[in-house]
Amino acid sequence: MELEEEARTLAESRLRPSGASGSPTPDEEERPEGSTALVAPPAGFEGDSAGADGLWGLPVEHAERRPECSRCSRPQKVCLCPYLPVHPLQISTRLYIIQHPAEESKVLRTVPLLAACLPPDKCTVKIGRRFSEERDIELSTVCRDSGTLILYPGAEATNLEEFILDSPVYPSTIILIDGTWSQAKDIFYKNSLFRLPKQVELKTNICSQYVIRMQPTSRCLSTLECAAAALSILEKNNNIQETLLRPLQALCSFQLQHGAQIRLSKEYLLKNGLYPKPMPKNKRKLRKMELLINSVKI
Repeated sequence: MELEEEARTLAESRLRPSGASGSPTPDEEERPEGSTALVAPPAGFEGDSAGADGLWGLPVEHAERRPECSRCSRPQKVCLCPYLPVHPLQISTRLYIIQHPAEESKVLRTVPLLAACLPPDKCTVKIGRRFSEERDIELSTVCRDSGTLILYPGAEATNLEEFILDSPVYPSTIILIDGTWSQAKDIFYKNSLFRLPKQVELKTNICSQYVIRMQPTSRCLSTLECAAAALSILEKNNNIQETLLRPLQALCSFQLQHGAQIRLSKEYLLKNGLYPKPMPKNKRKLRKMELLINSVKI
């Protein structure tokens, strides 16, 4: 009897949804639901009760995901559509967003807000880590087009504003990589397709307004902010940047009002002795930290 009672108690504790004892944070409330999982018995446990044994195979039912807005992809209770343009912005430039798979499931991502502001035929999102000419003919064609640019900073990159002044072909398409800085670097250097277009970068001292997510430096911009700055240059219309940033500002404001904290850049934390983690032992990572402290572009 004691063994049966122990099995029942363990099963009930394992079947109870995580976080049930406390109130969720805004981030937790919007976290996408996971797939149904099966609970396995603890290693070495041997139960002789058929009723208790049957509990181990029961699926754990996750809470139902809240209904999402079809336009901004936000939960309906925190829909940001009032901050989006009434009609999609009319632009001639086409955007291709190359999104790392890990970004797709993040709650506070900016790409859905960007896409909601633009006509569907002007914003294409492709998810993946590796792309090839054989497997993605459409992307291969875009990358080989003389009117295509890729926005990625580096030694080979040209200032976007300067480039369009001298370019014989005015750009019609711009590619952006969506992910953390290490993810974006991995995608850029491990896909030869992305070195076919002309590489450009933004020369700006604007600080990121995406303050609820940590950036390497305050001058590192989110995908939406990069797109807003690039489109305002290519379309020769500063109102585009203001319009695209409005939903991002609303998103950050809402999160801060509901318990989120402003995330200072890694550069700021390091320079002011506030970085909460120990310095890495890996020489390459340590060198990156030192470059940040010395304000050297990485």
